[in-house]
Amino acid sequence: MNYKRPKGTADILPNETKKWQFVEKTAKKVLDAYRFNEIRTPLFESFDLFSRGVGETSDIVSKEMYDFYDKGKRHIALRPEGTASIVRAYVENKLYGPEHGKPLKVYYNGPMFRYERPQSGRMRQFHQLGVEVFGSRNPETDVETMALAMDLFRAFGLKQLTLVVNSLGDVETRKAYREALIAFLEPHFENLSKDSQERLHKNPLRVLDSKDKKDQEIVKDAPSILDYLTEESASHFEKVKAMMDDLEIPYTIDHRMVRGLDYYTDTIFEIMSDAPGFGALTTICAGGRYNGLVEEVGGPETPGFGFAFGLERLLMTLDAENIEIPDESPLDVYVVGIGSSTSAETFKVVQALRQQGITAEKDFMNRKPKAQFKTADKLKARVVMTLGEDELKEGTISFKAMATGKQTKINLADIYTDNFKNQFVQELAVLTADEK
Repeated sequence: MNYKRPKGTADILPNETKKWQFVEKTAKKVLDAYRFNEIRTPLFESFDLFSRGVGETSDIVSKEMYDFYDKGKRHIALRPEGTASIVRAYVENKLYGPEHGKPLKVYYNGPMFRYERPQSGRMRQFHQLGVEVFGSRNPETDVETMALAMDLFRAFGLKQLTLVVNSLGDVETRKAYREALIAFLEPHFENLSKDSQERLHKNPLRVLDSKDKKDQEIVKDAPSILDYLTEESASHFEKVKAMMDDLEIPYTIDHRMVRGLDYYTDTIFEIMSDAPGFGALTTICAGGRYNGLVEEVGGPETPGFGFAFGLERLLMTLDAENIEIPDESPLDVYVVGIGSSTSAETFKVVQALRQQGITAEKDFMNRKPKAQFKTADKLKARVVMTLGEDELKEGTISFKAMATGKQTKINLADIYTDNFKNQFVQELAVLTADEK
């Protein structure tokens, strides 16, 4: 029987994992600069955590959850997003305690699961990197976190980005706007999609987020939530915009943007790309403020702000902007052995180089020298060391800098000394001194 990977999943092969490692390493540098610390949570949680935290009317809960009953008859779900799990960990581990400091800034990175139709950039198992900030109502937190998101994408080399913001206001705002939106939509009830008809009285804001073209045509004339902001929420949003202007962070406002999760309040945002190949603006990152979610999960009153982006979608965006991923682990030395009697010594050389922090490789397939040199070229080795039977007798080894083609001979015994790495650097510098 031939086994195949489950539909909607992918094998990330060695030539691709280097790209993932570059993204993760680059992200960590930026996150460190903003003083975010990593948090890791289980891949599965109680179903109720997501149905309560994310919202029963969201597509994630109503259509896309991978859920099941385990042997203990517990209702379990594979995590479809990161925030609810992080909030649960925040509450359960009492990270709101004074010893942890405020605001608490964390990030996560790992696989998520949603049962949806697989398509470009959307998988049933996908990977998400996200951040959460707990404990601060200050609009500066909104701006700092959005600035972090933009800095992350710039660190990856992306340029064709648009930051889109909106405010969903507080509970009072949502209540007033909910009534106005229902009043606007009810005359169009028969023309709404089935999903939007079901949501109209449960969560009418979700109608604004519909992907149905008929729904989109109807809601384009819907009232703006910005006209219903309470004085406090309006002030918060004005401060956010003013600080964005002060920091010269370009942004646009979209009053119809609501996001697909029920827990958002006040500031929400998306980062969009118009890179060639997408055909239209494509969302690559989204997030916002969620001031009531910690309480919903059983914790004390705690404001929060966060965002997340999919790594698969990010890599597609890097390709769309033709950004070349640098090799984060180049090969320093390829050791070529000529003659069967050199095999044992070339192995010793490779191991000695590795012990000194010099990346090294050799042939393990008993190939002829020509094939070994081709492999060294394919692997883009900086240096090729060649050991033939004559060199073995002399106690020397050829040292060739591939960038210039220049070579010299060094004593084989030097490789086994403690300070060979310094000698290696010096030899390579001499042979590449004229490189342009």
